[in-house]
Amino acid sequence: MDHRGPGRAGPARPRRRRGGHPAPDRGGRVSADDRRLARVALTWLAEPGTRSVYALVERIGPVATLDLLLSGEAPERTLRSAVAARGVSGDARTVAAEALARGERLGARLVTPEDDEWLAQVGDLRRLALSGATRRVDVETDPPLCFWVRGAWSLGEALARSVAVVGARAATPYGAHIATELGYGLADREWTVVSGGAFGIDAAAHRGALTAGGRTVAVLACGVDRPYPMGNAALFDRIAETGLLVSEWIPGAEPLRPRFLIRNRVIAAATNGTVLVEAAARSGATQTLNRALGLRRPAMVVPGPVTSAMSVGGHEVLRERPEARLVTNVAHVLEEVGRIGYDLAPPARAPERPRDRLDEEATQVLEALPRRRTLDLESVAARAGVDLRTAMRKLSMLEELAMVVRRDDGYALAPPPPVARS
Repeated sequence: MDHRGPGRAGPARPRRRRGGHPAPDRGGRVSADDRRLARVALTWLAEPGTRSVYALVERIGPVATLDLLLSGEAPERTLRSAVAARGVSGDARTVAAEALARGERLGARLVTPEDDEWLAQVGDLRRLALSGATRRVDVETDPPLCFWVRGAWSLGEALARSVAVVGARAATPYGAHIATELGYGLADREWTVVSGGAFGIDAAAHRGALTAGGRTVAVLACGVDRPYPMGNAALFDRIAETGLLVSEWIPGAEPLRPRFLIRNRVIAAATNGTVLVEAAARSGATQTLNRALGLRRPAMVVPGPVTSAMSVGGHEVLRERPEARLVTNVAHVLEEVGRIGYDLAPPARAPERPRDRLDEEATQVLEALPRRRTLDLESVAARAGVDLRTAMRKLSMLEELAMVVRRDDGYALAPPPPVARS
């Protein structure tokens, strides 16, 4: 679609300063609306996360950066080519203005760093550097310029206590069950559950949180008005009603493949920690976990059956990254992301049995009794390695606990209780 509109020959002439370059944004020289529109236009011209664009915005402001890019003076050749290619389909300011109008009609709002509800923790993406990264999506990982948001919650408030639960689209019943349990348990403890809205693990985590009556946030790789996948349209509507739909892309933007990896850096940076439930050997979900590790955020993996292809990605992370933690339940997750010294997971214990409460001598006496025959007092004492008086005292106690029965010829183990039948 051509967004230039009738009579538009191209972008407006940028404001210039001495030396020929656009003047930096100054307090009263540009309005808040100008800055907001410029951020939308920049996100349309260059994909989110582009380091050179973010650096320019930080240095000279969004309006001056937009002027610079539209004048063909971007600092990098690849960026100049991208801006020129995108400019063929329309004028950036016109596209941005139309997106803002469309968002308003949809009930979506634009959130920028100047807004009180801005998500400050995504600023940590400035220091994200993935080792061995060569692909653009692994290199261009700077913070967002703006977010589109659907839902009533404040963005910053909703994500102040949040955990990402991510994983495979082709989830197994085991993975879907675990993701649902984690989503429910976290939401029940008033943590926001964050995921990407995809089939499989993402959807299970969102639904678990919704079932608990809690808050969940879907971070999308397309416009907030464009449910993808379409099969989750009803789920997205429920999330927008009680939680948030969030995206860096303008309303109507398509879910192109690279955008999912670009989006994943936000999921990792916006949350207190990331849990990987299931992932194949090559999975976008493992990339989300790698970004969490790169940010030094808690990165957790739920183990799966070693026979399942959906366990390979998570198990490899556990093998290769000692910082990643194995978790099996909500208590483990909260121990990683919660308050130090407070949100501790209880140690795993087997169900308590009556004999667990016995002292050492009573246990020795009980173990001395054979399964199918009776022993006299002297024989019990000898087998247990205790004196007669101790053996007699402990046998009396065990008899009171219904663990031992006394017969004419000595002592025997009590028969097991009958199995209750329904």
